[in-house]
Amino acid sequence: MPVPRHVFDPPFNIVRASHIALGVTDLARSRAFYEGTLGLHVEEASAHTIYLRGMEERQHHSLVLVRSDVPFAHALGFKVSHDGDLDRAAHWCRLNGLQHGLVERAYQGRTLQIVDPWGLPIELCAKMEKRENLLQKYGLYKGVHPQRLDHFNVFAPDVQGALDFYATLGFRLTEYAEEDGSGARIAAAWLQRKGNVHDLALTNGRGPRLHHLAYWAPTAMHIIHLCDVMASTGYLLNMERGPGRHGISNAFFLYVRCPDGHRIEIYTSDYQTMDHDHEPLRWSLRDPRRQTLWGQPAPRSWFEEGSSFAGTREREALFQAQVLVAD
Repeated sequence: MPVPRHVFDPPFNIVRASHIALGVTDLARSRAFYEGTLGLHVEEASAHTIYLRGMEERQHHSLVLVRSDVPFAHALGFKVSHDGDLDRAAHWCRLNGLQHGLVERAYQGRTLQIVDPWGLPIELCAKMEKRENLLQKYGLYKGVHPQRLDHFNVFAPDVQGALDFYATLGFRLTEYAEEDGSGARIAAAWLQRKGNVHDLALTNGRGPRLHHLAYWAPTAMHIIHLCDVMASTGYLLNMERGPGRHGISNAFFLYVRCPDGHRIEIYTSDYQTMDHDHEPLRWSLRDPRRQTLWGQPAPRSWFEEGSSFAGTREREALFQAQVLVAD
């Protein structure tokens, strides 16, 4: 299927993945995992909501945990370059018939909510309240020393359609996985706005559903240390996949599941892609190195399970991709 051309003058300027909210059933249990085990910093907490951020992040939050009867994911949050981009984005949505609306969000002010053509909810904000720089407050570091929110990965029922849509918004394709032969279809795509491998990844499957959110860790040794911590503090079964290294993105990774089943990737060692003439890398679906350069193959849960978005109708994928699954 066709690879989209890079768009260097999008209708509005998204600069990076910014934040996400997750519904969780037990705030105390979730806080113990996200703060005590992974090491995210709690910026603010109430009886209903916990705001967290990585040690490098100076915005108020990148992850919000909201008490809920059922686990779910809220909209994917992206930051735009300035407030005028919110108006440009709203105008573009009106012209293209997309459901959208401006709301006020705590700590981030004016926020544009958008539903993409396949039902994926996203939200755009231009600013967020600033907080103290924690980068060199090493006495506060815990867990895997998470530095910053890096990207989102979603199950997309129409990868080609979603790829074309987000390319029109300036997302640039860095790597993709495709079938071989005549009529080959793209089964997964990695798209960036901030000059690394991805802010948003699209994976073939029933959706839209959140496959995972990812936090950047300083080194591979921090991820190995997290494995030791989880294995010795009652979270061994929450380690779903890894550690290992992807062929795609070159990332050293570990995938874990929180107590409510949301998937978090701990991630390091990808590469820069900001050159205007960066050529996307193609991977054959038949090449096992794309998902696992080394390490154990992904389990079936990694291909099939994800977090539903609240109030979103899910659709079956347009085709069934043939992937390697660990027995």
